[in-house]
Amino acid sequence: MLYNTVIFFDGVCNLCNSSVQFVIKHDKNKRFSFAALQSQYAQQSLKPFRVSPGELNSIMLMENGKLYLRSSAALRIARHLNGFWPLLYGFIVVPKFIRDWVYGIIAKNRYKWWGKKESCWVPTPELKSKFLG
Repeated sequence: MLYNTVIFFDGVCNLCNSSVQFVIKHDKNKRFSFAALQSQYAQQSLKPFRVSPGELNSIMLMENGKLYLRSSAALRIARHLNGFWPLLYGFIVVPKFIRDWVYGIIAKNRYKWWGKKESCWVPTPELKSKFLG
């Protein structure tokens, strides 16, 4: 089964897991589903997009049959959150190479700055339905 709006994230990254929990908290319309990049669901769903192994260190958003990576994914996610977070989407006007350069610095250092888990985060039973295997 394919879902319309799925956030793919690094399941062992503390920053990524905190970001997923943040999105869940601010996703009042329950728009997003989630899948760890390490999951079978992610591997199967990303196959048609020919994602290179080097891209598997980035947040990805699959929305209406399109795949968005890095800063584009993060800004599109922010656009759908409640509160003032959609204002961040205004940064989409910044050239992608600049946005992705900043994103890349954070992605490259995420384990060093925020740490890493030995295994993927396991959601609570009430959140389990939002996560795809």
